[in-house]
Amino acid sequence: MQFYSHQPSGSTPSPSLAHKLAGFPQQDWTRQHLAYGPAGGLYQPPGAPSHAHSHSLGGQHALHSPAAIQQGNTLGAPTPPTVGNGVGPHWQQQLVKAEVARASSSPHHRARAAALAQRGTTNSAIAILDPNSKTPTNRTATPKPLINGNHKNTASNLSASPPPTPSAHPSSTSAPDRTSSGPAQGWHSIDMGGMQLKTLSPSLFSYAFLTNLFINHNNLTSLPPDISRLTNLVLLDASGNGLSVLPPELGMLTHLRELLLFDNNLVTLPPELGTLHQLEFLGIDGNPLAESLRSVIQKDGTAALIAYLRDSCPVPLPPPEREWVAIEPDVLAPKEGDPPAETFSMLCYNILCDKYATSHMYGYTPSWALAWDYRKELILQEIMSYGADILCLQEVDIEQYEDYFLHHLSQQDYEGVYSQKSRAKTMSETERKRVDGCATFYKVSKYKLIENQVVEFNQIAMQRPDFQKSDDMFNRVMTKDNIANVALLENRDSGSRLIVANVHIHWNPEFRDVKLVQVAMLMDEIEKIANRFALLPPKLDLAPGFPRAPVYSDGSKIPTLICGDFNSVPSSGVYEFLSKGTVMRDHEDFMDHVYGNYTSDGMGHRLPLRSAYANIGELPMTNYTPGFEGVIDYIWYTTNSVSVTGLLGEVDPSYLSKVVGFPNAHFPSDHVCLLSEFRLRPPSAAASPATRIGF
Repeated sequence: MQFYSHQPSGSTPSPSLAHKLAGFPQQDWTRQHLAYGPAGGLYQPPGAPSHAHSHSLGGQHALHSPAAIQQGNTLGAPTPPTVGNGVGPHWQQQLVKAEVARASSSPHHRARAAALAQRGTTNSAIAILDPNSKTPTNRTATPKPLINGNHKNTASNLSASPPPTPSAHPSSTSAPDRTSSGPAQGWHSIDMGGMQLKTLSPSLFSYAFLTNLFINHNNLTSLPPDISRLTNLVLLDASGNGLSVLPPELGMLTHLRELLLFDNNLVTLPPELGTLHQLEFLGIDGNPLAESLRSVIQKDGTAALIAYLRDSCPVPLPPPEREWVAIEPDVLAPKEGDPPAETFSMLCYNILCDKYATSHMYGYTPSWALAWDYRKELILQEIMSYGADILCLQEVDIEQYEDYFLHHLSQQDYEGVYSQKSRAKTMSETERKRVDGCATFYKVSKYKLIENQVVEFNQIAMQRPDFQKSDDMFNRVMTKDNIANVALLENRDSGSRLIVANVHIHWNPEFRDVKLVQVAMLMDEIEKIANRFALLPPKLDLAPGFPRAPVYSDGSKIPTLICGDFNSVPSSGVYEFLSKGTVMRDHEDFMDHVYGNYTSDGMGHRLPLRSAYANIGELPMTNYTPGFEGVIDYIWYTTNSVSVTGLLGEVDPSYLSKVVGFPNAHFPSDHVCLLSEFRLRPPSAAASPATRIGF
């Protein structure tokens, strides 16, 4: 077994390849390895039978002697196609790469080629050569985000540029926050080719850092399901074995760009391979593959076959229901004269706007499961099944809000408020309909809307005197059109008040300074809004059992919830700022940019905030794609006036272990919804000075 750091190089196919392209119908090529004569003509190796056993496209068996093919289509062989007529570009690519693979059958072929190429260098790690690349590319680097959508693949260049990802949204290969890459690893490839192996050691699958694995030309008849643990594989070569089936778990290797399976015994492919959305090349020549699969790749190439598998994959069993986690509230016993305990529930959900749900962005999701008509039904069913008192949705466009969600939810006792991203104001009526924003719904039988206010971060930045001399503010913050919606609610029975902020923070991890500044501006605005809300006179007409409405001496005493998609993990500056109330002026997330008082004095806010899910150590994830799995959505609450009594638990881990990412047939968004139940603290407790709980 040889270990290498990988650096591709070019290689030249056999001179007989042109003859193969010109003279042989590929549906009759099988695992037989025919030798080539000096002029490129075929002859039978000594001792070979007088005919070769071949599988046709439809799985039927036919006998074709190489000599007979050369002698003019005897024994019923199909008429040989001519160059450029009958062999399309996709199949030509198959033949070129198959030829190179067949020339790599000797033990450690690529290892020895790498050693030869590196002879005389001082590198301690020997680079392994990629025979399919004509220009050097660095395989040890993070793969570029290529998505198997509708764009065309190049013949052999693994570093081709993808279609541009919309800058307003993360995708399956663009993470919303930094991910830890772990310790540096000096080698990323293993060449076990040509060793006549019959099995693979289980220890091999502990090398999760591998990007290239060569197990070609062995005696393997199956691949272990544990190969799915090699989640960073970019190239897997299992050519020249005796594989008759592939494990469905192979579909979990979503970073694969090249999967070489030449010269095996594969008749079919598991539909789970449809999740290999970044796969650029699937090598299947020399297999008796069923016509329904072979014809697709012959005509339209790898991308078309992966799409075919993806959309024909059976729907897996649904996961178990997410469990409800009861939390013992840290609430003092009510004093004499306190009103009855008041509880409410809140749901927070980024529903994935229809315009972002494309095959380029989520190439592993079946097209039918990505369609808005399918997803919107699941979203609405999920929302209504929980029956929360307050719903905060992100990535809702105005058409979805007015024509679908408001229409249906108004029939279930909800009213709503909606705010679009800032750029909608500069667009035509037609374009404006596709701009997303934040929608907040509340049970009208329980709450009355006192006021609703939109927080436009780029507009606030323009109005701050300390920002006006900051180029970073103009170039980084003001170019982002994220918003928040702040709703001021009053309980119809008790007169208690509630501030609900629904926000969607910028996504790009290269702008984590902007995320921090946006959240700081949000907290500044909430403080102003809350103080104005506290000045309003208390409600007088109360329900029986409530002797008087609460009186709030200042805005920090009003129960406040801030929820949404913050695109920031728990180790981020955003989380630190919200939970601790302060961030130093030289915090690393400012990235040495200048933002007025924020970077000269530091940032702070007065509210004693805590993430609702911090009561259980946060969820394992709230956003789940092949490129990112982590927590970026939160429900924050003021601990001096509210306590948590229950939370919707995590998605079943065993289900996740078999799913490459969301959305899918069961989860209509790349995010999961958050749901928390709260209890208001008695007014006597809420009126005490703000103290932080749990920090």
